[in-house]
Amino acid sequence: MTGRRRWSTEEILDAAAELLRTSDAETFSVRKLAAALGTDSSSLYRHFRSKTELLRAVADRILLAAMNGYHAEGDWKQRLMALALHVRGAFGEQPQLAAIWGRYASSGTGSRLVMEEALQALRASGLPDEAIPARYHRTAVLIAALIASEAGISTVTPQEHEQGMELFRVAVLGADPERFPALAHFARDLRPLGADRRAAFEEILAAQIAQIEAEARPG
Repeated sequence: MTGRRRWSTEEILDAAAELLRTSDAETFSVRKLAAALGTDSSSLYRHFRSKTELLRAVADRILLAAMNGYHAEGDWKQRLMALALHVRGAFGEQPQLAAIWGRYASSGTGSRLVMEEALQALRASGLPDEAIPARYHRTAVLIAALIASEAGISTVTPQEHEQGMELFRVAVLGADPERFPALAHFARDLRPLGADRRAAFEEILAAQIAQIEAEARPG
C-alpha cells in the first residue's frame, strides 16, 4: 500500500495561490487546501505553523516575482515609482492576494527585497537617516492601501460592476441640487472609483515623493 504523496513547500504554495484565485482570506482554510491536494491538514502544518504563516508566504511570492523583473534605474524618485508600479503590476495579476498582503504583510525574501530597494532609494533622496524609517513607513502604507483598493475593485464580477455603475449614476446624477449643490454642480464630470486607476495611483504616489523631496531639500 502506497502512502500519501509528500508535497513540497513550493507545490503547497502553488495550490494555495490557485485556491485563493476564487476565494479570499476569510473563506480560505488549511483544511480546504489539504482537500484540494488530497492530503490531510497535519501534513501541511509540517511546512507552515498556521494559516496566517501560509498566507504570508503566498503574498511574499508575489513580491518576489515583482522583484525578479525589477532593475533599479534612474534617480531615487524614478526608482520609488518604478518599484511601486512593479509591485502593483504583480498583484494586479492576482488581485485576491493584494488584500492578503495588506492585512498579513510578509517577512520573506520578496518583502526584504522590496524594503531594501525602497530604503536605498530614500537614502539617495538626501533625507537624514533618522527621518528615513518614518518616511518609509508612510510610503509603504500608501502603496499597500492603493494596491489593496484597486484589488477590491478588480475582483468584482461584470454584474456587480454594472450594478455599481447604476448606483453611481443614481447617486451622482440624481442628486437633489438644493441639498447637494456641489455634487449636482460637478455631477457630469465625476468618475467612479474604478476609472483611471493607474493615473490616480501615480499621481498620489508622486505627491508623496514630492513631499519627501521637499523634506530632503537643504534649508
